[in-house]
Parts: sequence; C-alpha cells; structure tokens
Amino acid sequence: MKITFTGRQMSVRDSLKALAEKKLAKFDRFFRDDAEVTIKFGYVRNLERVEITIAADGTLYRCEEEASTYETALDGCVDAIERQIRKNKTRLERRLREGAFTAPAYETDAADGIEEEGDFSIRVKEFAIKPMTPEEAILQMNLIGHTFFVFRDADTENTCVVYKRKDGAYGMIIPA
Repeated sequence: MKITFTGRQMSVRDSLKALAEKKLAKFDRFFRDDAEVTIKFGYVRNLERVEITIAADGTLYRCEEEASTYETALDGCVDAIERQIRKNKTRLERRLREGAFTAPAYETDAADGIEEEGDFSIRVKEFAIKPMTPEEAILQMNLIGHTFFVFRDADTENTCVVYKRKDGAYGMIIPA
C-alpha cells in the first residue's frame, strides 16, 4: 500500500508515521500493492484527530476519530475500517469483478478545500464519477459514511444521486 501522511497545522512525527504504518500493515492481506492510503492528523476542539481514507479497486474505506491522543484515535480508525472491510467483503466480492474499475482520484481538495462566498464557508471536493449500478452506489455511500452519493448510472449514463432517507430507506434522484 502507498501511504501518504498529512498534518493539519502540524508536522507529523516520525514515531507517529511508524506506528501508523505498523497498524495499517494488517490490511495488506485485504488489498493489493496499488491501494492508496491517506492519513490526516490534526487538532479539533482540544482533541487529536485522525482521518484515514483507503482507495482500493475503486472502493473507498474511510474513518475519522477524535481522542485525547493520536495513538487512541489511530486505533479507533483501524478498528472501524477493519469492521467496514469485514462487513462488506462478501458483497464487494460478489458485485465487483477483478479489475472492473480503475481507482479514481477521490477527494482532491482545491485550494485548501474552502472558498469564501459571502457568509458561507463552502468546502469543495473534486472526484471522478464512474459508471455503476444504484446498488453499488449505495454500497460506496455506506462505506464512506455519507448520506448521499453522486454517480453515473451504468445503464442510462445519467448522472444520478442516491441518498439515505430519514426512515432508513434509500432514494435516488434521476435527471429529467
């Protein structure tokens, strides 16, 4: 796996990098060498925050944890991602064929990701939209922990949105 470390308003210590690499080594059995891991360290409300994103075979695994120490937050993230992998492993194997999709460039922040627009602070993210079925889009949405997901429908080539409703069901927005 290729690991990228980012420190938000800090520099990442070598001991923290070594610990993260050691903890993430257990995921080598799940992913090939082309998997990309991004680990972001930072401070939020006097807590230390770790965010891990793994992009492998067109699928994202993501977790954010805040704790009193980076080590505790890192442990929480690794455990959460392992749960995501185990929970979705059989569904992913059934749905995705080997090499069916190339890994898109997800979550590329443009100019620190924040643009000032009047009284609003807008975070901008750019990502490649790939063709998939609505079921695959729902799976991807659940893996990254969001309430909606934009995708290109593999059958109609329309750009669509799937979202999670308050009643726990899923909805889909299709352009007219």
